[in-house]
Formats: sequence, structure tokens, C-alpha cells
Amino acid sequence: MDNIANTIIEIKGLGKTYSGGQVALNDINLDIKEGEILALLGPNGAGKTTLISAICGLITPTSGSVMVAGFDIRKDYRRTRELIGLVPQELTLGAFELVVNTVKLSRGLFGKKPDEQYIDSILEKLTLSDKKNAMVQQLSGGMKRRVLIAKALAHQPRILFLDEPTAGVDVELRKDMWALVEELRRDGVTIILTTHYIEEAEEIADRVGVINNGQLLLLEDKHTLMQKMGNKQLLIELKDPINAIPETLAHYELELSADGTKLSYAYDIKSERTGITGLLGDLGKAGLSFKDLATSQSSLEDIFVELVGTQP
Repeated sequence: MDNIANTIIEIKGLGKTYSGGQVALNDINLDIKEGEILALLGPNGAGKTTLISAICGLITPTSGSVMVAGFDIRKDYRRTRELIGLVPQELTLGAFELVVNTVKLSRGLFGKKPDEQYIDSILEKLTLSDKKNAMVQQLSGGMKRRVLIAKALAHQPRILFLDEPTAGVDVELRKDMWALVEELRRDGVTIILTTHYIEEAEEIADRVGVINNGQLLLLEDKHTLMQKMGNKQLLIELKDPINAIPETLAHYELELSADGTKLSYAYDIKSERTGITGLLGDLGKAGLSFKDLATSQSSLEDIFVELVGTQP
């Protein structure tokens, strides 16, 4: 992320309250950097799709502002919208249109000149070349998802939104999609995705935002987040099984495996003293020998569950 300097999306005090009183977004403040991959995590109904819709100008916020590349999303809608590609959750496609014509039409709607070579390259990258002259209604759900992505990229946007792009799709499409995402990032495209597949965010995102109840609970560089909030566990494999943890080790709050052969010790990686040295010494004093040691760290999913679970 060292090469990322410029803010391409600036969100200040963004709020959305529906007529029934439901607060979908509550004072969202967020700067998105040019060329980064930002993953937005949150449970169903958290406000992720509403946030994307507001940035894309599809809904009118109740309060706050959204600037895209220096232009106001409401005052300069056409100018900002042509910078954005959106892959929605829903499969919204004309059933009787040919795949290639659907993608060409999307490009034309944004005032771009025809470019057969570019359209063909997008279809090839999404494994749609052999389906380009097929009607959309003949495609499987996964193939329709690929067409949606092709449509979103047809006008060569600088920003791409992927709203739950891999929900319910096959593993092959996920691999193709993330390969394409990496290629787009190398070309300088900014990518914002919402996902339930936290392992994907952990693998490809530069930063992670967690949204719940319309609030942005956290926004952090992925690696910094995991260092700051992740706990580590020391796994101790004993030479001989035990039936219970000795009382002299009780203050370490160890956990014993069901077969009595392993002890696990949780410690805070931010702490100056982890207690590991003292623990290993006290194990010897208690007459316990170990044959192996290993460590494991909290995943992004653990952190996400902890954040969302502790919010009132």
C-alpha cells in the first residue's frame, strides 16, 4: 500500500434513514485510497449494500456527502457514475439478449466508443468467450454472474464495487474473479467488495472495514488489525498424557485437550510479557515434559465475530 497516496472516494457524515424510521447508515466517515482493495464485512442488514448504493448515487442519503475523484455524487452524478463499475447482488440481466450485446450496450450507455478488442478481452478473462453469442437466459447462475462483472467493466471504470460477488457461485468463478481483481488492481483500479467469505477478505484486501447496525465499527490495514487485535495461542504437546491440569498451573488458565496430550495457552501479542517463559519453567516444576511447541494466531474471522458480537 506504499504506492497508494490519493483519496478517490471521500465520505463525510453519511447517513440514511428510511421513511419508517429505520436507520440504515449512521454518520459514516470513510476515505478510500486510489488503487486499494477495501473489504467491507458485516452481517446481513448491516448497511453494506446501502453504503454502496449511496456512493453509486442509487439512493439519496439523508445526511452527509460523497465525493468521487473530487466530484460530488449528487451535483455531478453523470461524471462520477462513469468512474464507477457496480456488480450488484441480484442477477439483473435481460433474458433474451445475447451476452456480447449486453456487454456492448453497457459500454455504450456510458458514452464510450465501441471497442471490440477490449470487450473480447473481458469476456476471455471471465471465461465467457464461448458464450458470447448465447442468450443470457441459457446461462447458469454462475455464468450470469460473470456477465454482470463484464457489464460492470465494459466502460473501463476507475472504481469497481463488488457486492457479495461470490455468494452462491462455484469455486472456479471465485478463482477467476480474484485473478481478475488482482489484474485490475495492477492497472490502478480501486476495488471495494462486500463479502461473507471472510477468508477472501483476509487473502486479497489491503484494508478491512467492519459495518454493523449502520455504523462503521472499524477501518484498519488488514495486517495492522490482526496484529493489534489478534490473540495468539501456544500449543504444548506433552510427552505423556495427563488427566487434569496441576493446581500449580491454574493461574495460567490453560486448556487441556480431550485426550490429555495437549495444553493450549492464550496470550496477548501486544503485551510486553507473554508469560510463556514462566509457563515453560512451571511445567517442568510440575513434572510435565513436552515434545513439541507450536503457535497459532486469531484469524480475521475471529476478530470480526468478536467485534460484531460485542456491539450493543
